[in-house]
Amino acid sequence: MAELINLRQARKRRARAEKDAAAEANRRRHGRSGAETRATEAERLRDRARLDGHKRQDGPDPESEG
Repeated sequence: MAELINLRQARKRRARAEKDAAAEANRRRHGRSGAETRATEAERLRDRARLDGHKRQDGPDPESEG
């Protein structure tokens, strides 16, 4: 004999699966959490400041003048 199923539960199960699939797609689309984004931004700024600190000054050399 065929197994009986509750249609209400089947509909809820299907809706839950669709909702989970949409949530997974959004996680893939939007990526990282706010904390991860802020940490990456802080790291980028720190690297930028370090790089700017090592730049050579363009222009006349103050030691050669005078």
